[in-house]
Amino acid sequence: MSDDTHLTCEFSDNALVQELVGPHNDNLHRLEQRMGVVLHSRGNTVTIEGSPEKAARAQAALKQLYKRLTSGLPVEVGDVDGVARLLQDNVSEGSDLSIRTRKRHITARSPGQAAYLQALQDYELVFALGPAGTGKTYMAVAKAVALKLSGAVDRIILSRPAVEAGERLGFLPGDMREKVDPYLRPLYDALYDMLPGDYVAKLLLSGEIEVAPLAFMRGRTLSSAFIILDEAQNTTTVQMKMALTRMGEHSRMVVTGDLSQVDLPRGVKSGLEDALETLDGVKGVARVSFTARDVVRHDLVTRIVSAYDKRDAQRKKSQTE
Repeated sequence: MSDDTHLTCEFSDNALVQELVGPHNDNLHRLEQRMGVVLHSRGNTVTIEGSPEKAARAQAALKQLYKRLTSGLPVEVGDVDGVARLLQDNVSEGSDLSIRTRKRHITARSPGQAAYLQALQDYELVFALGPAGTGKTYMAVAKAVALKLSGAVDRIILSRPAVEAGERLGFLPGDMREKVDPYLRPLYDALYDMLPGDYVAKLLLSGEIEVAPLAFMRGRTLSSAFIILDEAQNTTTVQMKMALTRMGEHSRMVVTGDLSQVDLPRGVKSGLEDALETLDGVKGVARVSFTARDVVRHDLVTRIVSAYDKRDAQRKKSQTE
């Protein structure tokens, strides 16, 4: 005799139910794979078959996704994955933390992102650490844009150290802007994802948004600004101290990085690592650590990150034995 339980979800708007289940029931198939249940859709009702615990989580996921649709937001593959991931990790989506910009409505899609959204709301200085694909930079830019639109800050400063995989700016062709732009492209991409292109251009021209390499911040005091220092694992200790002390009145800063991807010369300590050690326990500073479980890109990226983490852990273990 099977121990599976059967639950049903009945929804009032047939048109929204079609969006919920997705074309060819793709969203339901995705939930089945993610949550270990069997789902059937008929009319405005979805039936759920699975263990009591899994069926209850799938029911909660369907209700959350439908609620998203009733509020006028779309349900995409990433949203389905995100709700499933949060419920499987017993993270409530009930916290109404989200970020709204003119083009995006950002909600957490992983436990790490939920903690990150909370930290971005509560702290003036946030360190976000972890692998690519976890939304560290993207969500920081979204928060900066939201605060700029609300008038909470007057300007946005986006910065990165100009160190990348062993290349040096002096050996690249073009003038300074042409040399620098490739390093800052991920920041531009995030901006254009949040705001209309003509509005971004206007803010860049007026200086209300500034995208610049870290060296351009020296000697300045940045008041009423949202400052993002991206790829901070490639700062030196001197650069990091300089950057952190640029904060002026009514400013916030987010520092992102991945300490497994340091491109500094051998023997040079990462300013990010040094800052984490120095500022440990300092009031007003938050630290959010992402793992491979928080990767919200292609599933294969998650498996790639996990494989590298496993290898690095084995190497550290063999070195200590």
